[in-house]
Amino acid sequence: MAHPLRIVDVFAEEQLAGNPLAVVLEADDLTPDAMQRIAQEMNFSETTFVSSAADRTGAWPVRIFTPASELPFAGHPTLGTAFVIRELIAGPVEQVDLALAVGTIPVTFEPEPGGHEVAWLRAPEVALGPLVAVDTVAAALGLVPGDVAPEVPPRQLAAGPVFVFVRISGQAALCRARLDAGLLARLVPGASPDGIYLFCSETVGGGVDLAARLLFDAGGLREDPATGSATAMLGAYLREHVYPSGEAFSLRIEQGVAMGRSSLLRLVVRERGEAGSEIRVGGRVFPVVRGELL
Repeated sequence: MAHPLRIVDVFAEEQLAGNPLAVVLEADDLTPDAMQRIAQEMNFSETTFVSSAADRTGAWPVRIFTPASELPFAGHPTLGTAFVIRELIAGPVEQVDLALAVGTIPVTFEPEPGGHEVAWLRAPEVALGPLVAVDTVAAALGLVPGDVAPEVPPRQLAAGPVFVFVRISGQAALCRARLDAGLLARLVPGASPDGIYLFCSETVGGGVDLAARLLFDAGGLREDPATGSATAMLGAYLREHVYPSGEAFSLRIEQGVAMGRSSLLRLVVRERGEAGSEIRVGGRVFPVVRGELL
């Protein structure tokens, strides 16, 4: 049975940039094993599989696979899949809800100056995990402890995926970092993080606040061109360690530059009283390929 297939670029400012995503529609008949094999074939950071109809709440059931495993949540697959559903199925609505393993995630679409549109997700709850020793995380990255910025401690966070967050001293160390997957697995006693998110305030492009990289192991060492889930966790990390409680902040983050997949991620964090922080991650989406999975 053929399945409609779309490829989109997420967190891009133009086509053929950002993070590519394959979206397989009408996927109800596909087994998890078939989905995993298709994701291996696509070989993008993630591939998503969309059911042919929304559930009784109006949310679209979606499953997310890397080339190695299934994920309960990821940022660029959420935005890109909502974009495809809106373009092909739901019509010009302001919001598309996705039913993911972590729960229902709403995606809204908001205009920007210049006629562009930004897709925004509201992040699921982020769990703050244990601190990680500077010398340990530096060794896992092939760096020296002095390459890790002293202002905030390395720390593990989770929002579906689990990442260790490390503030790096500058662009030279950011570009020099190389992940040792064996050491990554031993960073946090009793836990095995999915990857390491590195960021610094020294940027390549103008008009951005931070530069970032995400290094991970998914059937081999990989780097993600743009990581929405990690950007959401970064919001919680900065709220805890940098910005005073109650202060709203917004950031523009570049990622994927050295890979030739320049990406721009938007992060907004604001307080909602007793409900705590609301974290939103946004970016533009560009369609690239229309076809069928045979």
